[in-house]
Amino acid sequence: MSDGVTATEERRGILAWIERTGNRLPDPVFIFFYLIGILIVLSVIAGMTGWSAAHPTEIDEATGAARIISAESLLSANNIQRLWVDMPATFTHFHPLGYVLVVMLGAGVAERSGLFGTAMRAGVRNAPTALLTPIVALVAMIGNLAADAAYVVLIPLAGVIYAAAGRHPIAGIAAAFAGVSGGFSANLLPGQLDALLFGITQAAVDTVFTGWEANIAGNWYFIMVMTVLFLPVIWYVTDRVIEPRLGTYEPEGQAAIAAGGSAPLQDDGDPAMLGGGEPDPHAVQDADAEIAPDQKKGLRHAGLAALAVIGLWVFFTVGPGTPLIDETASAEAQMSPFYRSLVAAFFILFLACGWAYGRAAGTIGNHRDLVKMMSDSMADLAYYLVLAFAAAHFVAMFAWSNMGLILAVKGAAGLQALALPAPLLLALIVVFVGLLNLFVGSASAKWALVAPVLVPMLMLLGISPEMTTAAYRVGDSATNIITPLMVYFPLILIFCQRWVKDFGLGSLAATMLPYSIWMMVTGILLVFGWVALGVPLGPGAEVFTELPVAP
Repeated sequence: MSDGVTATEERRGILAWIERTGNRLPDPVFIFFYLIGILIVLSVIAGMTGWSAAHPTEIDEATGAARIISAESLLSANNIQRLWVDMPATFTHFHPLGYVLVVMLGAGVAERSGLFGTAMRAGVRNAPTALLTPIVALVAMIGNLAADAAYVVLIPLAGVIYAAAGRHPIAGIAAAFAGVSGGFSANLLPGQLDALLFGITQAAVDTVFTGWEANIAGNWYFIMVMTVLFLPVIWYVTDRVIEPRLGTYEPEGQAAIAAGGSAPLQDDGDPAMLGGGEPDPHAVQDADAEIAPDQKKGLRHAGLAALAVIGLWVFFTVGPGTPLIDETASAEAQMSPFYRSLVAAFFILFLACGWAYGRAAGTIGNHRDLVKMMSDSMADLAYYLVLAFAAAHFVAMFAWSNMGLILAVKGAAGLQALALPAPLLLALIVVFVGLLNLFVGSASAKWALVAPVLVPMLMLLGISPEMTTAAYRVGDSATNIITPLMVYFPLILIFCQRWVKDFGLGSLAATMLPYSIWMMVTGILLVFGWVALGVPLGPGAEVFTELPVAP
């Protein structure tokens, strides 16, 4: 392309600096180990200097005043004993672990049976040309439920469909990438990401307070509105900004004409290909294939299975005995069992739909195939388990030292002195997370790093954990599409190079930058509006909160 960026230019400027800086960072697992070492040193210093703060909710019965919390050295005999004796419990009781493992057992079946991929292809294949961009963007954002499948199926397929419609294929790839990755948190339903993030939020709250319980539907309304707002943003940027800039597409030889899934991807060793871990590229080979009759039958069966699961949960909620409603609790707490059951609900939903699709489409022959898919989904979480081990100990040791509570109290006091309004404070968090995302790509790793301080600190200012999590999600999503350190960035670059050979790293970042800016601005305005209106973020999840009272 005439305005393409050369290899030399790609390695200059801010993008090159981000590449170099990001590559110097250790693996997130070792980031946590290094932080544990720093935390130990700081806890010793804080303990020796008598660093302390008044607990915001607990009263000392002897004095009648607020209980004083003092920093404890992690090298004390008690904490050393707790580290070694409780190590298995520290790991297995890490809240995100159970949430993610349960949801992924079902989602892995839905993905491996082909349900996610076929559903996305069915959603965009016959889209009218005039509505192609919004349909691609909507399916891409919903496709976040499918995780990897959204990247390796929908994004290359969008390029093929745009080319077939006489439009520039890079515009299709950009629109799909913006929806899948820039709209990473936007969706019509909670899913794997909600289970992951709210598990970490729960762990962050538990380091300081008790009495708050995570609800993976706690951002449901918020992410639905994100989807509605991001849809016209992606539509406008694609059709009015990106595609005019790209100009008319002229295929570069027979290879370009046949591009879009006709051959498996290969890693050519280009040093610009960053990301650390590649998805399976062979999954893209049939991205543009016709939807076969058995696959259509599978989709119908999956739809019936989804209705059955929804009906089952309705029955559990309003049927005899109302097992998912606690009628003995106060009015605001009666729905708590229902909210807490949603992790299991999504497990059953994905499992049933994936199984129903697979049996009808022929991808699941018997129960052994089903068990194999569930086992393979657990194998995919091997790295996450290692990361969770390190993160669990960092969060736990942060709590043992009492430094989390003290930082929250001191930080809240400092923010109160600044007298920043809640919307502005949350907007600053959005921007901070967006910048951090340029260097640490993992959503779970970033949230595990910052949640133990941000969540309790904002709770002391009356801002709920759900609202803090929502603000984090906006910042984490918006800059995904412009950092070369995002794990799928190299894969998207290869998709683009199938159509335009000299499409480089800088070309992709420049193409995605308008999306990133518009989505960041839209997300911040959404946070402003949500706080101003004070409407719930999800079922039973308010913007503002009162501190939970210790039992």
